[in-house]
Amino acid sequence: MKPILKPSEIFGNIDIYLFDQILKGTYDSCSTILDAGCGTGRNLLYFFNNGCQVYGVDENPEAVAQVQQLAAKYYQSSQAENFKLTTVEDMPFADEQFDLVISSAVLHFAQNLQHFEAMVSEMWRVLKPGGYLFCRLASDIGIESSLRFIGNGRYILPDGSERFLVNQEMLIRLTKKIGGELHEPIKTTNVQNIRCMTTWCLKKPEINEI
Repeated sequence: MKPILKPSEIFGNIDIYLFDQILKGTYDSCSTILDAGCGTGRNLLYFFNNGCQVYGVDENPEAVAQVQQLAAKYYQSSQAENFKLTTVEDMPFADEQFDLVISSAVLHFAQNLQHFEAMVSEMWRVLKPGGYLFCRLASDIGIESSLRFIGNGRYILPDGSERFLVNQEMLIRLTKKIGGELHEPIKTTNVQNIRCMTTWCLKKPEINEI
């Protein structure tokens, strides 16, 4: 009898809202995946297990080394080079290369609005028409009165952390600016009024839809 894999062996320590999209079948047709700010690859195990071509970038050399080691368990050693030490706003990939781009807990480290939009623009550049952008990031939604603004779009949160924060209006405006469409309504989770995390799921229209 073939052993049954535990959920942790299939999905790893995946972002619960990315897991939600996977369960809904949103990314069933996606075969080329980019994790922009991949860390050690916690969101990638499912895609490795399903034979996808997975890529990633991160600014932390130790994290890149770890995710390369993880990738080597699934791919030929040369494909571990899919994971690059670089910034999200300056990625070494071709235009329209990926079916899915993931950005989980990365965009709120933007230095200012220009940096934030540069990261989003670069992820959009490498996304194929018909592809999906999954973003989860900190926002001010629901905790506006508990924040301390320190300039350049950055705030001190009630938990003491410093983040670049978005709001719903900003995300809707940027969705229109880049020519995207909301795949699902913007959703926000309030964590005991100390921080709020927003899920922003976009689809890039097909050429004949534009």
